[in-house]
Amino acid sequence: MSYLLRLVVPDRPGTLGAVATALGDAGIDIVSVDVLERGNGVAVDDIVVELPLDRVADSLITAATAVPGVQVESLRPFAGPMDTHRELDLLEALAPAGVGTAKVLAAELPRVFRSGWAVVLAGTSADLTVLAASDAAPALDGVPLPWLPLTTPLLLPSDADWVPLRWQEMAVEMMAAPLDPDGTAVLLGRSGGPAFRRSELLRLAHLTGLAATVARLPPA
Repeated sequence: MSYLLRLVVPDRPGTLGAVATALGDAGIDIVSVDVLERGNGVAVDDIVVELPLDRVADSLITAATAVPGVQVESLRPFAGPMDTHRELDLLEALAPAGVGTAKVLAAELPRVFRSGWAVVLAGTSADLTVLAASDAAPALDGVPLPWLPLTTPLLLPSDADWVPLRWQEMAVEMMAAPLDPDGTAVLLGRSGGPAFRRSELLRLAHLTGLAATVARLPPA
């Protein structure tokens, strides 16, 4: 069974190694590690692990927090691919996409950010067009999106007034970034958290900017 473990750890040499040792001693296999943020003396790490069938998920928390100063921000089952070159794969897929850029982003961004779904939107809340959506994306019919049209990247917390009650109950965390100056935007969501971090939002803005540039390039 695979899990995504988000940790807040003291940002000092040896801490991540101590966490890896503690997990290994508990029979837990680390598949990948992403350092999301560093600052104010702490680092935020996403760690994908494989848990033996005879262990319970709580053993992950017990093992990680055995290291002094380590906090578990979230723990959730993980069923995504285990590759470590997600952003490079996205850029490679964008190169020949052309007018299919929206479909590529909707399909690939959930993998890049380990989120549940992605939607590429155009227009306003009153006149909305869904250009592309990943398989797990929810229907947006009747969902008010007062932040459209989007001019700057935004973190969209699950308890915002416009968020449907069923989404709030599922703790759907979201972030969005503009794709072009004409009002096209990308919306990402994941149920049950963890909340998107500002570093993830900046990565999304960077990738959408690259995607827009690639889409404008003439065919080779």
